[in-house]
Amino acid sequence: MLHIYCPHCEEYREEEEFRPKGEAHIARPQNPEETSDEEWGDYLFFRKNPRGAHHEQWYHAAGCRKFFNVTRDTVSYEILETYKVGELPTIDDTSRRAAK
Repeated sequence: MLHIYCPHCEEYREEEEFRPKGEAHIARPQNPEETSDEEWGDYLFFRKNPRGAHHEQWYHAAGCRKFFNVTRDTVSYEILETYKVGELPTIDDTSRRAAK
């Protein structure tokens, strides 16, 4: 079982309390009315599926009920860091590879 650190509660909790909500840092189109159908479809449906470090949004459903971001290694499932929405990650795929 994973113990995930919630940056809002500032404590580790069991993974059953959390729900993954998809890829983090996805920017909504600035002018949706002027966005082409292809661009809108890309925004709604296409997500990265990397091997290695990946930034995801999670929800603390059985705790503070707030969203936060997680950097997780998709190969090992290891959680590398957690941080609040609006903050920037300290780990990216290139820094992870350089550390190995």
